[in-house]
Amino acid sequence: MKELTRPARLAPGARVAVVATSGPVPEERLQAGLDVLRGWDLDPVAGPHVLDRHREFGYLAGTDADRAADLQNAWCDPSVDAVLCARGGYGAQRMVDLLDWEAMRAAGPKVFVGFSDLTVLHEAFATRLGLATLHGPMAAGIDFVKNERAQTHLRATLFAPESVRTLACGGGALVPGRARGVTLGGCLSLLAAELGTPHARPSARGGLLCLEDVGEEPYALDRFLTQLLRAGWLDGVHGLLLGSWERCGPYERLRPVLADRLGALGVPVVEEFGFGHCAGALTVPFGVAAELDADAGTLTLDEPALR
Repeated sequence: MKELTRPARLAPGARVAVVATSGPVPEERLQAGLDVLRGWDLDPVAGPHVLDRHREFGYLAGTDADRAADLQNAWCDPSVDAVLCARGGYGAQRMVDLLDWEAMRAAGPKVFVGFSDLTVLHEAFATRLGLATLHGPMAAGIDFVKNERAQTHLRATLFAPESVRTLACGGGALVPGRARGVTLGGCLSLLAAELGTPHARPSARGGLLCLEDVGEEPYALDRFLTQLLRAGWLDGVHGLLLGSWERCGPYERLRPVLADRLGALGVPVVEEFGFGHCAGALTVPFGVAAELDADAGTLTLDEPALR
């Protein structure tokens, strides 16, 4: 697996666009998030449809076409240095095929931040643009606007990425060992759902795969992992980092499932790494070469996440 192009870090005064690609966005949380970004001396601009709600499907932030247009227009705007997703939910799969990838490639590399449902876009940015992205908290997410640790780590990644080249967790080794590879991953259920789609990677071969999820029972997570295993998607993976499993039942019930499904891969696996749907979530860059030390609970990037 090859490293991807790293976009440039942000500087004070940089313009960042906040767009809704998936679920509807609470206005008060959006405003709180914009205030945080302004406090970082950034110039945040909200997409025209960021507060929309689909007339028929209330789980979507407006129509597929409008959500896609907001993302594409922000990306292709030469005055915009970064695109931050407002929140996850559901809907990125419905709009990703409406994007003009040739136009977005011509716009050049920029910073992209999001997680959860945005796993779909992380995969698409990797396969269609060859671009490294940031799996991190979203501008209108409650885990961002009310959590100083999440804010601090994202801010450091955006402005001074050399200061956060080593990510450390409070967990430990599910399977001990060290491994090198290129980071990738996201929400487990979304990675399973992306199999066979136009923007999915053929496999995680050569990668350090980051996995997390929210609101799924252990049997469902077993099914997603089994699907990836049966499809051969995990063949050749070099190591795994397991993040949060919020509302997935007691971890003592889930841990044996993870050990059973992933242990046979024979690669290092670190658990409770502190990214995903959890308070104080770390920002993890995707598409960069790194070393995983499962015993120490660290991920050390070869180079800063952003240039």
